[in-house]
Amino acid sequence: MRAVVADDHPVFRQGLRVLLEDLGVEVVAEAPDGTGAVEAALRERPDVVLMDVQMPGLSGIEATRQLVERWPEARVLVLTMVADDEAVFAAVQAGALGYVLKGAGQAEIGRALESVAAGQGVYGAEVARRLRAFFTAGSGVVARPFPELSDREREVLDLIAAGLPNTAIASRLFLSEKTIRNNVTSIFAKLGVRDRAEAVVRAREAGLGRDR
Repeated sequence: MRAVVADDHPVFRQGLRVLLEDLGVEVVAEAPDGTGAVEAALRERPDVVLMDVQMPGLSGIEATRQLVERWPEARVLVLTMVADDEAVFAAVQAGALGYVLKGAGQAEIGRALESVAAGQGVYGAEVARRLRAFFTAGSGVVARPFPELSDREREVLDLIAAGLPNTAIASRLFLSEKTIRNNVTSIFAKLGVRDRAEAVVRAREAGLGRDR
């Protein structure tokens, strides 16, 4: 089995490489961020991509979405410390076949790798519990769009999607225009969009900007 590992912590990548080699998995490339993960996966065409969620620049969730769009056969296993509902559901919606927490043991990670490489969905025990709760009628769990964004960034994106310029957003949120510009730059990087128009399209597809 060939794998690409994407995680922004070098020490964790090194430890994961050792673990994977013990399982007989060849690590053909490593990436410290989402953009690098997409590039490495498209170049190497591995059996599995192990993807963290929180990485600088392009998040693991957005990287998964972009990778699956460009290579539908891509098989992504999310391996992360992030256990909140929004991240789990967003990763599944983005196209990840598996979601396992970093606290999992070697045997669990090995089974997850085999399942994802075979095209089967697999989730850690805690993640599976959350998914069951979400799909249970009347559970009351609501997934927020773009979990990789901070609450403030999501608020700014909502106003962008509603058509407000930075000046108006700054006035609405009682912030400086410089702060809003910084938020917009961060939003573009995390979502992997090039400009305001692309951000508006992504946001409105997710239901933002419609109640303003």
